[in-house]
Amino acid sequence: MLKNGLSARYQQIALDIAQRIVNKEFNVGERIHGRSVLASMYNVSPETIRKAVALLQDMEVLQAYQGSGIIINSIDKAYNFIQRFKYLDSISSLKHDFEKLMEEKKKIDLKLQETLNSIIEYSDKLRNLSPYNPVEIEVKKTSRFIGSNISDIKFWQNTGGTVVALRKGDNIIVSPGPYAVLEEGDVIVVVGGNNILKDVETFING
Repeated sequence: MLKNGLSARYQQIALDIAQRIVNKEFNVGERIHGRSVLASMYNVSPETIRKAVALLQDMEVLQAYQGSGIIINSIDKAYNFIQRFKYLDSISSLKHDFEKLMEEKKKIDLKLQETLNSIIEYSDKLRNLSPYNPVEIEVKKTSRFIGSNISDIKFWQNTGGTVVALRKGDNIIVSPGPYAVLEEGDVIVVVGGNNILKDVETFING
């Protein structure tokens, strides 16, 4: 059964007739049932059959003659018709999947943002109670590490701090990983010991 935009009943019937032509259930030059008989066979209205036949006729798969039935024109045209709608169905299906993934990504991004906001909020409340609360350090234009990634500069080895997030403008990257590149204006969110703010500020911008 076709999905999404290709699920109209008359399209399904047209594909079924085309498949029967390819399978040689209907032979080229053969006269097949009139629309009323096909409507009964597929248990649909004559109008639905008319649309299905018109679709196949437009693709030169068959030719309908008023009062004398339907003549099969070409197996090749029937095969091309089937392939065309398979491609359209694939495109429609991929578009549907893409839209679904984008919605899921939005939900994940929102959850990450909410989590980071919670981290920052709680760190503000506990700033004087715990030596391991996040601090924020902006990468200044004079920093020698602009264009370098976290791994290259051996951030943890030199500061003892762990980068938990990296804010780039309006975007926040949670757990950015060792290959995140530092740029001017970035804000590094770090957890560490009592002197972590001073240590990171000196290392990055000193």
